Amino acid sequence: MAKILLVDDEPSILSVLCTVLRSEDYDVTAAADGQQAIELVKNGDFDLVISDIRMSPINGMDILKVVHQERPEVSVIMLTAYGSVETAIEALKLGAFDYVTKPFKVDELLITVQRALSYRNALNENATLKEQLQTRYQFDNIIAESPAMKNVCDMIRRVAPTDTTVLIYGQSGTGKELIAKAIHAYSLRSKKNFLPVNCAALPEPLLESEMFGHVKGAFTGATSDKEGLFEAANGGTIFLDEIGSMPMSIQGKLLRVLQEKEVRRVGSNKTVSVSARVLAATNTPLEKMIEDGTFREDLFYRISVIPIEIAPLCERREDILPLVYHVIKKETPEGQDYPSLSADVCSLLEGYNWPGNVRELENAIKHAMTFSKDGHITRDVLPPKIANASAMTEAESGAERFDASRGRSLKAFLREQEKKYLNQVLQFTGGDKEKAAKTLRISLATLYRKLPSEE
Repeated sequence: MAKILLVDDEPSILSVLCTVLRSEDYDVTAAADGQQAIELVKNGDFDLVISDIRMSPINGMDILKVVHQERPEVSVIMLTAYGSVETAIEALKLGAFDYVTKPFKVDELLITVQRALSYRNALNENATLKEQLQTRYQFDNIIAESPAMKNVCDMIRRVAPTDTTVLIYGQSGTGKELIAKAIHAYSLRSKKNFLPVNCAALPEPLLESEMFGHVKGAFTGATSDKEGLFEAANGGTIFLDEIGSMPMSIQGKLLRVLQEKEVRRVGSNKTVSVSARVLAATNTPLEKMIEDGTFREDLFYRISVIPIEIAPLCERREDILPLVYHVIKKETPEGQDYPSLSADVCSLLEGYNWPGNVRELENAIKHAMTFSKDGHITRDVLPPKIANASAMTEAESGAERFDASRGRSLKAFLREQEKKYLNQVLQFTGGDKEKAAKTLRISLATLYRKLPSEE
């Protein structure tokens, strides 16, 4: 029997909640104020805490912080009045599992409780999954060496187990769909469909039919009933890419789906209940579109409960070489040695501004691997745009590198650069020293002599 701590300073709400939860066979402990709740958290053993946000003098946010400090494995659901949704969103960012607005629907509350407890049970029963979810920056295919991307991974880890809508901001090529897939993969919906739709790629009639479906005879060419993506994604996730391109008429229908949890196929007068989590992405500022009258403000607030912003690659240069190595690993046929990168190529790639972001980097490395000779990626096999743009960048940064190296001998400077490159190659090979030695074109004995830890 799951043990739940219930915290609210309104006796009537506390009584109703206790009755509802106990009727579902939960072991409920009630606390009428924050101080009592904190003492119970420190001395008790609970599977879930449900707390009102607005209490005095100790509020729900204070309780949330104590739970995460004393019992980090315990999920927390926040109760909030409709006008305090912004505070609830802040609670999600601090690690709350989800929030329920007052006045709440009993069914909605019970479903949220069940999801929170299922999530905790999944962590307890599957040690591997637990390790993956609690590792801060370990997500498949996401490279996170920079503080900006580490923050993105933190956000994924926190929002994935909830059903909250997420709006992903980022320039073209930054990997918005990759982030959406990670949120789905680490959610409780991961065994169901993840269905993406590019709102900019389809004309209005086709987009409406694709999203909501249609019935036979709804328009010319509709020879049979068709299930829309929202129905197909029932129980899973639908990803609306470039949502800023969605026509206003469809925006209104999407808003209704989000509010009512039901869709109406084109040409039909019947509604179908759906339960699909919505993730959206945009490379244009939706706030500006609202001012221009091309995007609905009410829809914006529905889809942007949790915003995640992906910085352009030029603002997170720590990720550049790890991304290069990731692409090389992915593109090298099994059984073949990885091609090597000269030090000047590494410097060149780190200095380039990457206006096309990760997509441009991936294409550039594929290009270089195609034209490389004898297992070496050199400057002359990179796309001309990158090779030519690097000359000015290197000239501009040369003085800075010189100033930064004043007071050190040439030997010390070169040794520092060597250490950096050794660490990058070892990371690239996953710590495999034999592969690293082959990549560096040196003997294994030489590699051991040069390893920083062996000095």
